[in-house]
Amino acid sequence: MADRKPINWQNTLTVVSVAILVGTELVGITWAAGWALGGMFGLPQTLRYGIEIVGGLIGFVGLYYFIRAALKVEPIRG
Repeated sequence: MADRKPINWQNTLTVVSVAILVGTELVGITWAAGWALGGMFGLPQTLRYGIEIVGGLIGFVGLYYFIRAALKVEPIRG
């Protein structure tokens, strides 16, 4: 553990800030798409909630992969 590089706080702040911005947009748009599709097709409330949750989960998965890619460009350690 002693050979680990110190944390680069500038890169850390950049990645966290971008994750908040992109995460809000990505999860918000997928959640809203589920809401819109449920309303447009007149689906029952339970099915609408299910579509919204699936959309939100898709947004979180997209955010996970985005953060992984961002950490390759802006490494936190080093």
